[in-house]
Amino acid sequence: MRTIIFLHTMKSGSSREAIRAAEKLGYFTVLFTDNEKLLTQRTEFPDVHQMTLVDLSNMEELRNRIKKSQSQGLIIDAIVSFVDPYVYLATKLHGEFCNNRLSIEAIRAMEDKILTREKLKDSPYTPKFIKINGRESKESLTSLLKDYSYPLMVKSPYSTGSKDVIKVENDKQLFNSVNMLTNKYPDVPVLIEEYLDGPQFLVETVVLDGKVHIIAIIEQEITQFKRFIITGYNVLKKMDKTLLQNMKQAVERIIQSFEMKTGTCHLEIRVVRGQCKLVEINPRISGGAMNRMIDIAYGINLVEETLKLSLGTPPNLTRKWVKPVFTQYVTISTSGILERVTGKKRASRSPGVQEVYIKPRKGKLLSPPKTMGQRYAYVIATGDSSEQAKENAKTAAKEIQFHLIPVSLHE
Repeated sequence: MRTIIFLHTMKSGSSREAIRAAEKLGYFTVLFTDNEKLLTQRTEFPDVHQMTLVDLSNMEELRNRIKKSQSQGLIIDAIVSFVDPYVYLATKLHGEFCNNRLSIEAIRAMEDKILTREKLKDSPYTPKFIKINGRESKESLTSLLKDYSYPLMVKSPYSTGSKDVIKVENDKQLFNSVNMLTNKYPDVPVLIEEYLDGPQFLVETVVLDGKVHIIAIIEQEITQFKRFIITGYNVLKKMDKTLLQNMKQAVERIIQSFEMKTGTCHLEIRVVRGQCKLVEINPRISGGAMNRMIDIAYGINLVEETLKLSLGTPPNLTRKWVKPVFTQYVTISTSGILERVTGKKRASRSPGVQEVYIKPRKGKLLSPPKTMGQRYAYVIATGDSSEQAKENAKTAAKEIQFHLIPVSLHE
């Protein structure tokens, strides 16, 4: 059987939709995961034809599992992942067992924030940054940062979903954040960057034979909790012409710096006093609701077209239509055990609403967000204009209420 192997998946979002897309394309789907919980929820994954518990950090075990699949008569046409930090790993295995169509070294550099910064160190699109080992004395660190001014961003090179990305306003916060990351990730360097102030955009791209195709530009609404959390996504129908041209140029030059010939990536870009600056780049489509947003806005199933890249089939990147789309995420302000969720039906019946998704189940401990994974619901809506789509999504999202048992009472 023609088979696609996936390295890990989330229960929903782009990575799960990629498995569904593979099934729709007629492929036998195999999921390698090191999350034992997924196996206990096996019945919830009907689109996964075979699920196998594998140590994803053990390359030799992965190779043996793939060979075992081949010995069972499965024809492995692609090995892919839509989840950090497995994209490069999947691409490397894909190159060994399938083909070398994808730009492996570009993907490796994009997955590592330090490699990304070093690759672009002479680029006008990268912020000022410094890499430290985390063991410097306060005096040494102060000396290294003498040309920097607060606020600064402190981050782990392997951070995902706003986790381990900290804005600091003074020396005390800086030293505490560096110590925290160093203790959490021993022997892993720490990145310190200048803080970028300005509107932020997410750009989804496909690179085919060296040509960069911009699939969507999404303006992000960022809410400052203990971390920066993106709570709103506006799939732009129109943009200022000068800004659009500057962004296209920045995206193309950044991707060309990685020498990517074939693959997908998304870029987060802040516009600082009219200049595009790269926050980060990742060699995959964004997670969460991104694939659904693009599908609703343009009729492009981006995870399906990404699979085609790996399979050697020309992707179809033509927009079937253009609709304004806004996605509003829902967070909570206090911690507690989830008792019930109300308002989903009312939200679903609200004007322009295309999809409502509730993530947590009854009995789960919920908290105010420190990572993107602690956004607990979203509403995708359309409208006659971008403004109306935004209003529709925000109005519907207000219907969703999480009823919590206070942690102290539960305990």
